[in-house]
Amino acid sequence: MGSFSVLNNIPSLNGQNQLYTNNLNLSVALNRLASGKRINTGADDAAGLQIADSLRGNVMALNQSARNAADGISFLQIADGALEQVTSLLHRAVTLATEAESEILDQNAKNALDKEFRALLSEINRIKTDTNFNGTILFDGKLDGINGAFAGPPPGNSDSLEIFVGDMSRTTSYVSVAIGTFTGSDLMSASISNGGTTALQHLKSGLAHISGMRGSIGAGMNRLQAAINVINVTSMNTLAAESGIRDANMAAEISNLTKYQILAQTGMAALAQANSNSQNILNLLRS
Repeated sequence: MGSFSVLNNIPSLNGQNQLYTNNLNLSVALNRLASGKRINTGADDAAGLQIADSLRGNVMALNQSARNAADGISFLQIADGALEQVTSLLHRAVTLATEAESEILDQNAKNALDKEFRALLSEINRIKTDTNFNGTILFDGKLDGINGAFAGPPPGNSDSLEIFVGDMSRTTSYVSVAIGTFTGSDLMSASISNGGTTALQHLKSGLAHISGMRGSIGAGMNRLQAAINVINVTSMNTLAAESGIRDANMAAEISNLTKYQILAQTGMAALAQANSNSQNILNLLRS
């Protein structure tokens, strides 16, 4: 049997401890419901917090990798668009050079053909020197490709993809050789052999080189799009893993909230009862 004491009310002390614990748990449940997160401080789950933060960092890196790859596609689209125009210009140049081989043209016709022909080739050279992406010249011979973090975060070296653009200098070299076969403004000389190769053949070689560059660029765009698809799936699954660790189970937290609210009320009632027990000692003094 317990003894009566006015110095130490043990039931009251137990009630206070339980009430403190209940209020602490109630505060945690309210905090989780308000934030939607199971881990709000390191004390909630120290190991889980470290793992969740690492996963969150991977998600951020993956999302940025997807944006990098999208920028890479934009870069290649600009290059492909410029080369598409070069292809059209070369097609027209080949047409004019072929037309110039006709012997029924008078001098005025030959001059007109020559004027358009040289304008086309000048525009090809302008495209080579001026086409850029955010200030980076694409076809000046210094940039053969792009290399960036397109595949997600380390470890390993698989986070970097190299996409080749190609060097347009070879095409303009063919064009320069083609121009060099002309005598004055007489486009008829396009059929004259220059070292065994006619100007028209040089133009066709330049056209073939441009087609090869566009094929490489197209393959690069497809590769980057595939990388984006993989990154998006990986990011989603990594985020799901982080969510399973960090996010609160709302149904469970609502249940905990109800439980600790009831315990807080019953704890207050029990503490009041424990404190009132000490008043019974006064009854001994009155008897």
